[in-house]
Amino acid sequence: MNVAVIGTGYVGLVTGVGFAETGNVVVCADVDASKIERLRHNKIPIYEPGLEPMVQRNQTEGRLSFTTDVGAAIEASDIVFIAVGTPQDEDGSADLRHVLEVAALIGTRMNRPKIVVTKSTVPVGTAEKVRTAVAAQTQTKFWVASNPEFLKEGAAVQDFMKPDRVVLGVDSPESEAMLRELYEPFVRSGNPILFMDIPSAEFTKYAANAMLAARITLMNQFADLCEKVGANVEHVRLGVGSDERIGKAFLFPGPGYGGSCFPKDVKALNATARDARFPLEVLEAVDRANDQHKHVPFQKVRQLLGGSARGKTIALWGLAFKAQTDDMRESSALTFVADALADGATLRVHDPQAMDEARRRLGNTVTYVAHPYEALEGADALVVLTEWQEFRVLDHARAKQAMRRPVVVDARNLYDPARMRQAGFTYASIGRP
Repeated sequence: MNVAVIGTGYVGLVTGVGFAETGNVVVCADVDASKIERLRHNKIPIYEPGLEPMVQRNQTEGRLSFTTDVGAAIEASDIVFIAVGTPQDEDGSADLRHVLEVAALIGTRMNRPKIVVTKSTVPVGTAEKVRTAVAAQTQTKFWVASNPEFLKEGAAVQDFMKPDRVVLGVDSPESEAMLRELYEPFVRSGNPILFMDIPSAEFTKYAANAMLAARITLMNQFADLCEKVGANVEHVRLGVGSDERIGKAFLFPGPGYGGSCFPKDVKALNATARDARFPLEVLEAVDRANDQHKHVPFQKVRQLLGGSARGKTIALWGLAFKAQTDDMRESSALTFVADALADGATLRVHDPQAMDEARRRLGNTVTYVAHPYEALEGADALVVLTEWQEFRVLDHARAKQAMRRPVVVDARNLYDPARMRQAGFTYASIGRP
């Protein structure tokens, strides 16, 4: 099948490569000429484990190509996936400008019947806007569909190639048949392809992310309350997660959720609810509580440093919003850096993958170091914000020798509190005594 994917961001690139891997002829199109040129040379603009060899293999075997000629990509396709960005507007809603621009272009280049699929995360009703934008430019028959993505950064290739479910919103037998054929190779183990009406598919993506965001936020608030009442959130987590009705996933407390999906999607769903005059009060509270919780790591280190970080040097391990990605969008590290600099601290920072992105975002406001223990030299405190594997075991002797003061705030609960105290550290974590 001939497939065009418009947009080579996180979702578009993984989607295009995944379809090529199963034997389809895929062209990924983007107006960013420098990105396209890098991709043609197998240089991946994002860090995502397993993606680079797939790009190289499928380009070599002729199933995958990259172009800046979006119109030509549309003409060559049977199915067009719109995977451009939907940035957050000032009121929190999704900005659909780029989606509708692509839709209009599809209409002008509609040389034969096609399926137009929204892959970008978009609010309910977007597919109808896409339909209108395409129809305004063509008399050729076409179909629209919604195919929300459920890709975890750091595991996106695995999620796409072996999805736990595929959600497809369709309104015609033709689009259902073609999309079933396209996706059947990915669900041979028996996981479902869920066909539904288009508005329900559009809503499903937001509902899933909202529920996960609420789960994370509630666990973070449980952790804060555990500290107040003398409970241990790790024990609580195990007790709660053992309940089959609840399960174990997304119950680890931390510094607050971030990334490209949860913050934006929670705000967008709240905006949709307000427009419908049915505010989601629980989700509004989730958004507020998460923003507040992102300040907790700095509040903890500030307290351990005597109530002020002015003149102190803080080592920061972790800048990406989670491990296995270089994405810093809505990262708790951005909140921490802003709080620390405002309080007069000096920061020495390290992340295994996000250093280039940090330089772009933070400029010369912090000191970048190539090795985690180099960040500890002369530091008054260490703060761990991202759960990278290489941070999971702390060399106590090496850390104490390098640091001016043995103060550690562990916002991912990686270290054992008793062992840290025995090693002579002043130690704080999230929700543990």
